[in-house]
Amino acid sequence: MADTTVVPTRDLDVTSSLLAQAFIDDPVTRWIAPDPRGDVQMFRTLVRWTHRSDVAPDLAVRAGEPVGVAAWDPPGYRVSRLDEIRALVGFVRSLRSGIRRGAVVESTFARLRPEEPHWYLGQLGAIRHGEGIGTALLEAGIARVDGPAYLESSNIANIPLYERFGFEVVREVRLPGGPSVWPMFRKG
Repeated sequence: MADTTVVPTRDLDVTSSLLAQAFIDDPVTRWIAPDPRGDVQMFRTLVRWTHRSDVAPDLAVRAGEPVGVAAWDPPGYRVSRLDEIRALVGFVRSLRSGIRRGAVVESTFARLRPEEPHWYLGQLGAIRHGEGIGTALLEAGIARVDGPAYLESSNIANIPLYERFGFEVVREVRLPGGPSVWPMFRKG
């Protein structure tokens, strides 16, 4: 297995394409948008308008090819009203009938977030599983994080990976009429 290098990226095309591939079978993604044809646009919107613009996502590269991405937000970050509007337009275009379910996920996630300051791992995706790509991305992110961190795992299979990095499941939360998510917290 080739070594995985993690570097910051500003390439929105690569980032959104990787996330669309990584989340193709994700239970929450498929609940929101059963048809994956809008996934690239959905993830482009997510990365461009809902993450802090001065914190570049981490790109995992193996043998010169991009294979994974992670997007972190620092403590206290909140999306501006203007970017919320921009995101809404992008989500309406990409999700269409799934926009209501997307809003349910967003409001549920907002309600679950801890009040104490923390780093937020919004997305972590690898195009191949079980090859150490997620581990490399988490190692790079955790090395940079100074303090508590939080995420929502949308796939129960990923929980052991996050637990290896000190994240603990807070509880299981069932989305209304949908799949479960697992908020996870890591003490600083």
